Amino acid sequence: MPGNVVVDVRNVGIRFNMSKEKVDNIKEYFIRLVTRKLKYTEFWALRNVSFRVERGDRVGILGFNGAGKSTLLKLIAGVMKPTEGSIRINGNIAPLIELGAGFDKDYTGGENIYLYSATLGLSREYIDTKYQEIVDFSELGHFIDVPLKNYSSGMKARLAFSIATAVNPEILILDEVLSVGDAKFRAKSEKKIQSLMKNGVTVLFVSHNTTQVRNICNKCILLKNGTLYAKGDTEEICAMYDELTKK
Repeated sequence: MPGNVVVDVRNVGIRFNMSKEKVDNIKEYFIRLVTRKLKYTEFWALRNVSFRVERGDRVGILGFNGAGKSTLLKLIAGVMKPTEGSIRINGNIAPLIELGAGFDKDYTGGENIYLYSATLGLSREYIDTKYQEIVDFSELGHFIDVPLKNYSSGMKARLAFSIATAVNPEILILDEVLSVGDAKFRAKSEKKIQSLMKNGVTVLFVSHNTTQVRNICNKCILLKNGTLYAKGDTEEICAMYDELTKK
């Protein structure tokens, strides 16, 4: 793909098999599966989705609940594989898709900095140089030494965001992350993303908040019922989405 393209999504679809019947336990499920008596219906969460993201783009991904936004991000991040089509990536990705994914609730915040960083392919030596920066940005203070099971969802989000944005990713994936936490930290996070963008970081950003999308993104795509409904200029697509929410 061209050198300026960092994400190339071509005719992507992903299918899930939904069981038609209630199965009371795992044993019964496997018996029915092996004897081919398990009946299911096919559900396509995404179908025929194609778009390209160029280096330095900040792409907003809009759509109602169930439109396939988070599923699309998981496919791009490599967490899931498409049933059909292809996704090509040119650059290292820092995904913030599910808050707390990659964390261990029994480890402290500080220990989870190293654990989460390892999932991003970063060395312990590198994180040693970034550790204090991550702690300071998260504003967790002495809670950094407290097990994660005692954290609120907002505290987990702050820690995950602080790690992902401290490692200078080439592609940053954000799924509703800026909707969690207090207003002060949300503003601080937006400012951090703006500074990353000045350094050429590519951003894929899912949000229902079109004000945030307008502040961050220069392009948008709109998903509807698992298909690509529209793509283009941020203001145009945000206005289209706002209009759909009124119906």
